[in-house]
Amino acid sequence: MRTSRGYKIFTAVNVVVLLGVVFLTLYPFVNIIAQSLSSESAIVSGRVNLLPIGFNVDTYKVVMSDRLFWLNYRNTVVYTIVATMISLVLTTMYAYAISRTRLRGRGLFIGIAVFTMFFNGGMIPNYILISSLGMMNTMWAIVIPNAVSIFNLLVMKAFFENMPLELEEAAAIDGLTTYGILLRVVMPLSKAILATMLLFYAVAHWNSWFQAFLYLSDKELFPVTMYLRNMIAGTSQTSDVAAASADAQTQISSNIKAVTMVLTVLPILCVYPFVQRYFVSGVMLGSVKQ
Repeated sequence: MRTSRGYKIFTAVNVVVLLGVVFLTLYPFVNIIAQSLSSESAIVSGRVNLLPIGFNVDTYKVVMSDRLFWLNYRNTVVYTIVATMISLVLTTMYAYAISRTRLRGRGLFIGIAVFTMFFNGGMIPNYILISSLGMMNTMWAIVIPNAVSIFNLLVMKAFFENMPLELEEAAAIDGLTTYGILLRVVMPLSKAILATMLLFYAVAHWNSWFQAFLYLSDKELFPVTMYLRNMIAGTSQTSDVAAASADAQTQISSNIKAVTMVLTVLPILCVYPFVQRYFVSGVMLGSVKQ
């Protein structure tokens, strides 16, 4: 089958445009990596673009030798795992319940969920609530609030609604309860949407810092994003930096933000390829109603 000249032109233009989008997307991150490995003089003079100039890893050594950095890193891993599991369980149970048309008050539960997409209590009422519940300066102030994303909930609800009811009816005839049907029939068939929701929640919780900024005061409880935030704001300085020579301090201050950014985002980049194959199929299955 021969392709027309117009189609060839369209394909060429499409390739050029997509390559441009890829370049614009990757350039900031590649530039940050290059800055994290460059010398202070090259960074200050603005000569660093895609490749490091004056290769230097002193700042990596300083940051990675900082006990607080690794403590905050561990906190982020713990917060992300716990918060993602809580979010996944609550979202799955809520989405499955409101996807069943036989549920009494289904419209009310959907309305309550959608209402929170447009209206919320605000920062001060939320702060008072967290404080009154005794969750200030604890992990639960990070993992409990905003545990359910309504967007993710509606996507998962649409996915469950597209599943054949005959499967659940057959399982009910075999004697399975509602929870048995969810765990033994629905969940094994929902790997794509579960992996997608896992990615959404994990990335959101990993990158979150504002809740820690509001509810945590102990530096040893901070996530690594707060460590990065303090670096960017200039309110944090490691003991190694303070003890270094003037030249070393100048080098470290010039690219410590880039180094911390690279170390913070690296785990997500390592995890993403393993769940990417579920991403497109999960979102499409959950966003299109047959």
